[in-house]
Amino acid sequence: MLRQVRRLIIAGCFVCFLFAVYAQDAAANEKKIYDDRTALYKKTEALTHLPWYYIAAIDQYERQIDPNAKDDQLVSIRIPDEIWFGPGNVTHINEENLLLLFGGKGKDGNGDGQADPNNPEDVLYTTAMMVTEYGLNEEDIKIGLWHFYKRALAVQTIKQTAKVFKTFQHIHLTDRDFPVDINYNYSYRSSWGDRRGFGGLRIHEGTDIFADYQTPVKSTTYGVVEMKGWNTYGGWRIGIRDIFNIYHYYAHLSDYNKDLQVGKVVKPGDILGSVGSTGYGPPGTAGKFPPHLHYGMYKDNGKSEWSFDPYPYLRKWEQIARQK
Repeated sequence: MLRQVRRLIIAGCFVCFLFAVYAQDAAANEKKIYDDRTALYKKTEALTHLPWYYIAAIDQYERQIDPNAKDDQLVSIRIPDEIWFGPGNVTHINEENLLLLFGGKGKDGNGDGQADPNNPEDVLYTTAMMVTEYGLNEEDIKIGLWHFYKRALAVQTIKQTAKVFKTFQHIHLTDRDFPVDINYNYSYRSSWGDRRGFGGLRIHEGTDIFADYQTPVKSTTYGVVEMKGWNTYGGWRIGIRDIFNIYHYYAHLSDYNKDLQVGKVVKPGDILGSVGSTGYGPPGTAGKFPPHLHYGMYKDNGKSEWSFDPYPYLRKWEQIARQK
């Protein structure tokens, strides 16, 4: 019996060792991918003078809207064949000089004379050249992005993501935090999709985290404050769009952090304001329900934006917060 127990202990230790090794390898591989991407972005900046953080933001945006993108994929930008090769180039000739005859936009970014849509350097170089057709100042880049995407939210998201990357000077931004301070009393359950009647029949697009007045409300992610102010239903609320095309909505606050303004870059753990019970009426209305934070998440896929259940993410971020 004792021998069997020893064998089980040895086997358990061996399994733990394997998991530890796997975790270290996975972390190392993840870091390498981010480092390799950053190196490509900075090389493209040197060639085109488009700041690397804009190039990174475009690639990041494309990665979030591509349902087939893989985690270890170096570059996720995909330029349609008719734009890359040009109208009439049915055989997809990719010699850069010949592409010009067809009106193709594809460029050679690595010096081999070929404009290959599957080569990361060529793709990034081509993208940067298209975006900078109108110039290199902030307004010119905004115009270039508009002509590239022809969608206001895409332009706004990319500009904000670029602002985040520029602020922190790297792209490996994976930390998270819980939206209320875990050192205070709070409770929550899965309530996304529950029926709501105020203001018309609708579903509950978030999770309610009940806590006392003045419990600190925190940013869960890296992003930019996109909206701040009063809403009839949400009271004093905040909207933050992160670097993963997700909009985070905080409602019913009692007040804001005095330094919080629209356009401010935030990181996980930054104080946004305090839990309250505002909303369901004109500005200043409060006390129609117990104090709580309504936390919602909305995903943009490049065409539309929709609400999804934040509860599984909150459970995960709660554990992350407890380990800090």
